[in-house]
Amino acid sequence: MASPERFSNLPEYAFPRLRRLLADVTPGPDPVVMTIGEPRHAIPDFVAPILARSINELGKYPPNEGTPELLAAISGWLGRRHGIEVAPDRITALNGTREGLFNAALALAPETKNGGRPNVLMPNPFYQVYAVAAAAVGAAPVFAPATAETDHLPDFAGLDAAALDAATLCYLCSPANPQGAVADRDYLEKLILLAERHDFLIFADECYSEIWRDAPPPGALAVAESMGLADRVLMFNSLSKRSNLPGLRSGFAAGPRDAIARYRVLRSYAGAPMPLPNQRVSEAAWAEETHVAANRALYQDKYAVADRILGNVPGYLPPAGGFFLWLPVEDGEAAARRLWGKAGVQVLPGAYLARDVDGANPGKGYIRVALVGPAAETEDALTRIRDCLYQEG
Repeated sequence: MASPERFSNLPEYAFPRLRRLLADVTPGPDPVVMTIGEPRHAIPDFVAPILARSINELGKYPPNEGTPELLAAISGWLGRRHGIEVAPDRITALNGTREGLFNAALALAPETKNGGRPNVLMPNPFYQVYAVAAAAVGAAPVFAPATAETDHLPDFAGLDAAALDAATLCYLCSPANPQGAVADRDYLEKLILLAERHDFLIFADECYSEIWRDAPPPGALAVAESMGLADRVLMFNSLSKRSNLPGLRSGFAAGPRDAIARYRVLRSYAGAPMPLPNQRVSEAAWAEETHVAANRALYQDKYAVADRILGNVPGYLPPAGGFFLWLPVEDGEAAARRLWGKAGVQVLPGAYLARDVDGANPGKGYIRVALVGPAAETEDALTRIRDCLYQEG
Protein backbone atom coordinates (compact mmCIF):
# COMPACT_ATOMS: atom_id res chain seq x y z
CA MET A 1 0.00 0.00 0.00
CA ALA A 2 1.26 3.47 -0.87
CA SER A 3 2.04 5.65 2.13
CA PRO A 4 2.03 9.47 2.07
CA GLU A 5 5.80 9.45 2.53
CA ARG A 6 6.23 7.77 -0.84
CA PHE A 7 4.99 10.92 -2.53
CA SER A 8 6.78 13.44 -0.32
CA ASN A 9 9.85 13.66 -2.54
CA LEU A 10 8.02 14.04 -5.83
CA PRO A 11 8.74 17.37 -7.50
CA GLU A 12 5.94 19.83 -8.06
CA TYR A 13 3.94 19.19 -11.24
CA ALA A 14 5.25 21.04 -14.28
CA PHE A 15 2.46 23.55 -14.82
CA PRO A 16 2.24 24.98 -11.28
CA ARG A 17 6.02 25.39 -11.48
CA LEU A 18 5.64 27.21 -14.77
CA ARG A 19 2.97 29.54 -13.38
CA ARG A 20 5.28 30.46 -10.53
CA LEU A 21 8.23 30.93 -12.88
CA LEU A 22 6.27 33.37 -15.06
CA ALA A 23 4.20 35.05 -12.32
CA ASP A 24 6.16 38.32 -12.43
CA VAL A 25 6.57 38.43 -16.22
CA THR A 26 4.29 40.62 -18.32
CA PRO A 27 3.67 38.75 -21.57
CA GLY A 28 4.61 40.25 -24.88
CA PRO A 29 1.98 41.25 -27.45
CA ASP A 30 -0.55 38.72 -28.78
CA PRO A 31 0.29 35.93 -26.31
CA VAL A 32 0.38 32.35 -27.59
CA VAL A 33 0.46 29.36 -25.25
CA MET A 34 2.48 26.38 -26.56
CA THR A 35 2.97 24.49 -23.30
CA ILE A 36 0.20 21.91 -23.06
CA GLY A 37 -0.11 18.90 -25.35
CA GLU A 38 -3.85 19.37 -25.84
CA PRO A 39 -4.88 18.74 -29.47
CA ARG A 40 -6.76 21.66 -30.95
CA HIS A 41 -7.69 20.30 -34.37
CA ALA A 42 -11.38 19.69 -35.09
CA ILE A 43 -13.04 16.65 -33.57
CA PRO A 44 -14.45 14.09 -36.06
CA ASP A 45 -17.85 14.83 -37.58
CA PHE A 46 -19.37 11.55 -36.39
CA VAL A 47 -18.90 12.32 -32.68
CA ALA A 48 -21.91 14.55 -32.02
CA PRO A 49 -24.52 12.36 -33.80
CA ILE A 50 -23.34 9.25 -31.95
CA LEU A 51 -23.46 11.05 -28.61
CA ALA A 52 -26.97 12.28 -29.38
CA ARG A 53 -28.21 8.81 -30.34
CA SER A 54 -26.73 7.17 -27.26
CA ILE A 55 -27.39 9.86 -24.65
CA ASN A 56 -30.02 7.75 -22.86
CA GLU A 57 -27.35 5.17 -22.13
CA LEU A 58 -26.07 7.48 -19.44
CA GLY A 59 -28.85 5.86 -17.42
CA LYS A 60 -27.00 2.52 -17.45
CA TYR A 61 -23.91 1.25 -15.68
CA PRO A 62 -21.31 0.61 -18.39
CA PRO A 63 -19.14 -2.52 -18.54
CA ASN A 64 -15.83 -1.76 -16.87
CA GLU A 65 -13.61 -3.54 -19.37
CA GLY A 66 -15.43 -2.05 -22.38
CA THR A 67 -18.46 -3.10 -24.43
CA PRO A 68 -18.03 -6.13 -26.69
CA GLU A 69 -18.39 -3.77 -29.66
CA LEU A 70 -15.62 -1.48 -28.39
CA LEU A 71 -13.24 -4.35 -27.66
CA ALA A 72 -13.95 -5.75 -31.14
CA ALA A 73 -13.24 -2.34 -32.71
CA ILE A 74 -9.92 -2.05 -30.87
CA SER A 75 -9.01 -5.63 -31.81
CA GLY A 76 -9.80 -4.83 -35.44
CA TRP A 77 -7.63 -1.71 -35.34
CA LEU A 78 -4.71 -3.66 -33.88
CA GLY A 79 -5.04 -6.11 -36.75
CA ARG A 80 -5.14 -3.42 -39.45
CA ARG A 81 -2.49 -1.16 -37.92
CA HIS A 82 -0.04 -3.67 -36.49
CA GLY A 83 -0.92 -6.93 -38.24
CA ILE A 84 -1.57 -8.84 -35.02
CA GLU A 85 -4.55 -10.81 -33.74
CA VAL A 86 -5.42 -9.67 -30.23
CA ALA A 87 -8.52 -11.31 -28.79
CA PRO A 88 -10.94 -9.09 -26.82
CA ASP A 89 -9.97 -10.79 -23.56
CA ARG A 90 -6.45 -9.41 -24.06
CA ILE A 91 -7.78 -5.83 -24.14
CA THR A 92 -9.29 -3.54 -21.55
CA ALA A 93 -10.81 -0.10 -22.08
CA LEU A 94 -9.35 2.79 -20.09
CA ASN A 95 -10.17 6.39 -19.28
CA GLY A 96 -7.20 7.55 -21.32
CA THR A 97 -3.61 6.36 -21.10
CA ARG A 98 -2.64 8.36 -18.00
CA GLU A 99 -5.04 6.36 -15.84
CA GLY A 100 -3.91 3.19 -17.57
CA LEU A 101 -0.18 3.73 -17.17
CA PHE A 102 -0.61 4.45 -13.46
CA ASN A 103 -3.10 1.73 -12.54
CA ALA A 104 -1.28 -0.95 -14.53
CA ALA A 105 1.62 -0.59 -12.11
CA LEU A 106 -0.74 -1.08 -9.17
CA ALA A 107 -2.17 -4.20 -10.77
CA LEU A 108 0.98 -5.81 -12.10
CA ALA A 109 4.09 -4.67 -10.20
CA PRO A 110 5.40 -7.22 -7.67
CA GLU A 111 6.09 -5.88 -4.18
CA THR A 112 9.59 -7.38 -4.15
CA LYS A 113 12.05 -8.89 -6.57
CA ASN A 114 14.92 -11.17 -5.63
CA GLY A 115 14.08 -10.47 -2.01
CA GLY A 116 14.54 -6.71 -2.25
CA ARG A 117 12.90 -3.47 -3.30
CA PRO A 118 12.05 -3.57 -7.00
CA ASN A 119 13.01 -1.02 -9.63
CA VAL A 120 10.84 0.64 -12.26
CA LEU A 121 12.79 1.75 -15.33
CA MET A 122 11.87 4.91 -17.24
CA PRO A 123 13.36 7.44 -19.66
CA ASN A 124 14.80 10.75 -18.54
CA PRO A 125 13.16 13.14 -19.63
CA PHE A 126 9.79 11.41 -19.32
CA TYR A 127 6.03 11.64 -18.78
CA GLN A 128 5.81 12.27 -15.05
CA VAL A 129 3.08 9.71 -14.30
CA TYR A 130 5.73 6.98 -14.66
CA ALA A 131 7.57 8.14 -11.54
CA VAL A 132 4.33 8.61 -9.59
CA ALA A 133 3.33 5.04 -10.46
CA ALA A 134 6.70 3.78 -9.22
CA ALA A 135 6.21 5.67 -5.96
CA ALA A 136 2.70 4.26 -5.56
CA VAL A 137 3.96 0.67 -5.66
CA GLY A 138 6.95 1.35 -3.43
CA ALA A 139 9.48 0.80 -6.22
CA ALA A 140 12.64 2.76 -6.88
CA PRO A 141 12.58 4.79 -10.10
CA VAL A 142 15.63 4.17 -12.25
CA PHE A 143 16.19 6.81 -14.91
CA ALA A 144 17.75 5.87 -18.25
CA PRO A 145 19.22 8.84 -20.12
CA ALA A 146 17.38 9.82 -23.28
CA THR A 147 19.67 12.50 -24.67
CA ALA A 148 21.24 13.57 -27.94
CA GLU A 149 24.01 11.03 -27.26
CA THR A 150 21.41 8.21 -27.19
CA ASP A 151 19.38 9.56 -30.15
CA HIS A 152 16.82 10.82 -27.58
CA LEU A 153 15.72 7.26 -26.76
CA PRO A 154 16.38 5.78 -23.30
CA ASP A 155 19.56 3.74 -22.98
CA PHE A 156 18.14 0.94 -20.83
CA ALA A 157 20.88 -1.47 -21.88
CA GLY A 158 23.47 0.91 -20.45
CA LEU A 159 22.05 0.66 -16.94
CA ASP A 160 23.86 -1.29 -14.25
CA ALA A 161 23.19 -5.05 -14.43
CA ALA A 162 22.07 -5.13 -10.79
CA ALA A 163 19.54 -2.37 -11.48
CA LEU A 164 18.19 -4.36 -14.43
CA ASP A 165 17.98 -7.55 -12.39
CA ALA A 166 15.86 -5.70 -9.79
CA ALA A 167 13.52 -4.25 -12.45
CA THR A 168 9.88 -5.33 -12.60
CA LEU A 169 8.51 -2.71 -15.03
CA CYS A 170 9.93 -0.55 -17.79
CA TYR A 171 8.14 2.47 -19.28
CA LEU A 172 8.83 3.40 -22.90
CA CYS A 173 7.15 6.19 -24.88
CA SER A 174 7.42 6.10 -28.68
CA PRO A 175 7.05 8.52 -30.36
CA ALA A 176 8.70 10.09 -27.35
CA ASN A 177 7.29 12.87 -25.22
CA PRO A 178 9.02 15.36 -25.28
CA GLN A 179 11.66 14.67 -27.94
CA GLY A 180 9.60 13.17 -30.78
CA ALA A 181 12.08 10.31 -31.31
CA VAL A 182 10.73 6.98 -32.59
CA ALA A 183 11.91 3.57 -31.41
CA ASP A 184 12.51 1.47 -34.53
CA ARG A 185 12.17 -2.29 -34.75
CA ASP A 186 15.82 -2.92 -33.92
CA TYR A 187 15.56 -0.83 -30.74
CA LEU A 188 12.35 -2.59 -29.69
CA GLU A 189 13.78 -6.05 -30.32
CA LYS A 190 16.81 -5.28 -28.15
CA LEU A 191 14.62 -3.91 -25.36
CA ILE A 192 12.32 -6.95 -25.46
CA LEU A 193 15.32 -9.28 -25.27
CA LEU A 194 16.61 -7.22 -22.33
CA ALA A 195 13.23 -7.64 -20.62
CA GLU A 196 13.38 -11.40 -21.21
CA ARG A 197 16.94 -11.63 -19.89
CA HIS A 198 16.24 -9.63 -16.73
CA ASP A 199 12.58 -10.63 -16.28
CA PHE A 200 10.61 -7.39 -16.43
CA LEU A 201 7.45 -6.19 -18.19
CA ILE A 202 7.49 -3.34 -20.72
CA PHE A 203 4.72 -0.74 -20.58
CA ALA A 204 4.70 0.68 -24.13
CA ASP A 205 3.13 4.14 -24.11
CA GLU A 206 2.12 4.63 -27.76
CA CYS A 207 -0.40 7.45 -27.44
CA TYR A 208 1.40 9.49 -30.16
CA SER A 209 1.77 6.53 -32.55
CA GLU A 210 -0.61 7.87 -35.22
CA ILE A 211 1.16 11.23 -35.58
CA TRP A 212 4.32 10.65 -37.59
CA ARG A 213 6.48 12.30 -40.22
CA ASP A 214 7.43 9.66 -42.80
CA ALA A 215 6.35 6.19 -41.71
CA PRO A 216 4.12 4.66 -39.03
CA PRO A 217 6.14 3.75 -35.92
CA PRO A 218 6.32 0.04 -35.13
CA GLY A 219 4.32 -1.19 -32.15
CA ALA A 220 6.09 -2.88 -29.28
CA LEU A 221 3.42 -5.56 -28.87
CA ALA A 222 3.58 -6.47 -32.56
CA VAL A 223 7.37 -6.76 -32.41
CA ALA A 224 7.15 -8.90 -29.27
CA GLU A 225 4.52 -11.14 -30.92
CA SER A 226 6.84 -11.71 -33.89
CA MET A 227 9.62 -12.72 -31.48
CA GLY A 228 7.43 -15.13 -29.53
CA LEU A 229 7.76 -12.89 -26.46
CA ALA A 230 4.33 -11.23 -26.31
CA ASP A 231 4.18 -11.82 -22.56
CA ARG A 232 6.82 -9.11 -22.14
CA VAL A 233 4.74 -6.15 -23.43
CA LEU A 234 1.62 -4.29 -22.37
CA MET A 235 0.77 -1.55 -24.87
CA PHE A 236 -1.31 1.56 -24.26
CA ASN A 237 -3.00 3.89 -26.73
CA SER A 238 -5.85 6.38 -26.78
CA LEU A 239 -8.06 8.57 -28.93
CA SER A 240 -6.76 11.83 -27.45
CA LYS A 241 -4.09 12.58 -30.04
CA ARG A 242 -5.11 10.20 -32.82
CA SER A 243 -8.68 11.48 -33.06
CA ASN A 244 -8.44 14.91 -31.34
CA LEU A 245 -10.63 13.69 -28.48
CA PRO A 246 -8.67 14.40 -25.27
CA GLY A 247 -11.85 15.18 -23.35
CA LEU A 248 -13.45 11.84 -24.24
CA ARG A 249 -10.96 10.12 -21.91
CA SER A 250 -10.88 6.98 -24.00
CA GLY A 251 -7.98 4.58 -24.32
CA PHE A 252 -7.04 0.95 -23.96
CA ALA A 253 -4.37 -1.46 -22.80
CA ALA A 254 -3.58 -4.68 -24.68
CA GLY A 255 -1.19 -7.46 -23.82
CA PRO A 256 -0.81 -10.85 -22.18
CA ARG A 257 -4.09 -12.51 -21.25
CA ASP A 258 -3.12 -13.07 -17.60
CA ALA A 259 -1.90 -9.50 -17.17
CA ILE A 260 -5.08 -8.05 -18.65
CA ALA A 261 -7.16 -10.33 -16.43
CA ARG A 262 -5.38 -9.05 -13.32
CA TYR A 263 -5.70 -5.49 -14.56
CA ARG A 264 -9.43 -5.94 -15.10
CA VAL A 265 -9.82 -7.18 -11.51
CA LEU A 266 -8.21 -3.98 -10.18
CA ARG A 267 -10.36 -1.79 -12.42
CA SER A 268 -13.52 -3.59 -11.35
CA TYR A 269 -12.89 -2.25 -7.85
CA ALA A 270 -10.93 0.96 -8.39
CA GLY A 271 -11.47 2.07 -11.97
CA ALA A 272 -14.34 4.24 -13.17
CA PRO A 273 -15.84 2.69 -16.33
CA MET A 274 -16.10 4.87 -19.41
CA PRO A 275 -19.69 6.14 -19.92
CA LEU A 276 -21.56 4.21 -22.59
CA PRO A 277 -21.99 7.18 -24.98
CA ASN A 278 -18.21 7.65 -24.87
CA GLN A 279 -17.74 3.98 -25.61
CA ARG A 280 -20.06 4.24 -28.63
CA VAL A 281 -18.01 7.15 -30.00
CA SER A 282 -14.84 5.16 -29.33
CA GLU A 283 -16.16 2.18 -31.27
CA ALA A 284 -16.61 4.39 -34.32
CA ALA A 285 -13.28 6.21 -33.90
CA TRP A 286 -11.17 3.04 -33.77
CA ALA A 287 -12.98 1.74 -36.85
CA GLU A 288 -12.45 4.84 -39.02
CA GLU A 289 -9.12 6.07 -40.44
CA THR A 290 -10.01 8.96 -42.76
CA HIS A 291 -10.10 11.50 -39.93
CA VAL A 292 -6.80 10.14 -38.59
CA ALA A 293 -5.03 10.63 -41.91
CA ALA A 294 -6.41 14.17 -42.21
CA ASN A 295 -5.26 14.96 -38.68
CA ARG A 296 -1.79 13.57 -39.34
CA ALA A 297 -1.46 15.65 -42.49
CA LEU A 298 -2.04 18.83 -40.48
CA TYR A 299 0.82 17.92 -38.16
CA GLN A 300 3.06 17.00 -41.08
CA ASP A 301 2.43 20.45 -42.52
CA LYS A 302 3.52 21.94 -39.20
CA TYR A 303 6.65 19.77 -39.16
CA ALA A 304 7.55 21.36 -42.50
CA VAL A 305 6.93 24.85 -41.08
CA ALA A 306 9.15 24.09 -38.07
CA ASP A 307 11.90 22.73 -40.31
CA ARG A 308 11.79 25.83 -42.48
CA ILE A 309 11.84 28.32 -39.61
CA LEU A 310 14.13 26.51 -37.15
CA GLY A 311 16.07 24.09 -39.33
CA ASN A 312 19.24 26.18 -39.18
CA VAL A 313 19.27 26.30 -35.38
CA PRO A 314 22.26 24.28 -34.13
CA GLY A 315 20.99 21.15 -32.43
CA TYR A 316 17.48 21.40 -33.88
CA LEU A 317 15.85 17.97 -33.90
CA PRO A 318 13.17 17.40 -36.55
CA PRO A 319 10.56 15.30 -34.72
CA ALA A 320 9.94 11.88 -36.23
CA GLY A 321 6.56 11.70 -34.52
CA GLY A 322 4.27 13.30 -31.95
CA PHE A 323 3.57 17.02 -31.82
CA PHE A 324 6.34 18.53 -29.71
CA LEU A 325 9.53 20.35 -30.56
CA TRP A 326 12.46 19.81 -28.18
CA LEU A 327 14.49 22.94 -28.78
CA PRO A 328 18.05 23.41 -27.48
CA VAL A 329 18.70 26.50 -25.35
CA GLU A 330 21.30 27.48 -22.79
CA ASP A 331 18.85 27.33 -19.90
CA GLY A 332 15.21 26.29 -20.24
CA GLU A 333 13.83 28.43 -17.43
CA ALA A 334 15.65 31.55 -18.60
CA ALA A 335 14.49 30.92 -22.17
CA ALA A 336 10.87 30.47 -21.04
CA ARG A 337 10.92 33.77 -19.15
CA ARG A 338 12.51 35.59 -22.06
CA LEU A 339 10.07 34.19 -24.61
CA TRP A 340 7.03 35.05 -22.51
CA GLY A 341 8.19 38.58 -21.75
CA LYS A 342 9.69 39.57 -25.11
CA ALA A 343 7.87 37.42 -27.66
CA GLY A 344 4.59 36.57 -25.91
CA VAL A 345 5.13 32.83 -26.46
CA GLN A 346 4.71 30.47 -23.50
CA VAL A 347 6.76 27.27 -23.55
CA LEU A 348 7.71 24.65 -20.98
CA PRO A 349 11.25 24.42 -19.55
CA GLY A 350 12.65 20.98 -20.31
CA ALA A 351 13.93 20.50 -16.77
CA TYR A 352 10.32 20.26 -15.58
CA LEU A 353 10.00 17.00 -17.54
CA ALA A 354 13.16 15.38 -16.21
CA ARG A 355 14.96 14.50 -12.98
CA ASP A 356 18.39 15.36 -11.69
CA VAL A 357 20.73 12.36 -11.86
CA ASP A 358 24.25 12.73 -10.47
CA GLY A 359 23.65 16.46 -10.16
CA ALA A 360 22.62 16.99 -13.80
CA ASN A 361 19.20 17.43 -15.37
CA PRO A 362 19.06 16.25 -19.02
CA GLY A 363 16.18 18.61 -19.77
CA LYS A 364 17.83 21.78 -18.47
CA GLY A 365 19.15 22.85 -21.86
CA TYR A 366 15.82 22.49 -23.68
CA ILE A 367 12.32 23.88 -23.99
CA ARG A 368 9.28 21.90 -25.09
CA VAL A 369 7.02 23.52 -27.68
CA ALA A 370 3.60 22.04 -28.51
CA LEU A 371 2.55 22.24 -32.18
CA VAL A 372 -1.14 21.88 -31.40
CA GLY A 373 -2.52 25.21 -32.60
CA PRO A 374 -3.68 26.29 -36.05
CA ALA A 375 -1.04 26.44 -38.77
CA ALA A 376 -0.92 30.24 -39.07
CA GLU A 377 -0.67 30.71 -35.30
CA THR A 378 2.06 28.08 -35.13
CA GLU A 379 4.09 29.65 -37.92
CA ASP A 380 3.88 33.08 -36.29
CA ALA A 381 4.84 31.73 -32.86
CA LEU A 382 7.78 29.70 -34.17
CA THR A 383 9.04 32.77 -36.02
CA ARG A 384 8.88 34.72 -32.75
CA ILE A 385 10.79 31.96 -30.97
CA ARG A 386 13.49 31.98 -33.64
CA ASP A 387 13.83 35.74 -33.62
CA CYS A 388 13.85 35.98 -29.83
CA LEU A 389 16.15 33.10 -28.92
CA TYR A 390 18.32 32.38 -31.92
CA GLN A 391 18.76 35.65 -33.81
CA GLU A 392 18.90 38.29 -31.08
CA GLY A 393 22.21 39.01 -29.44
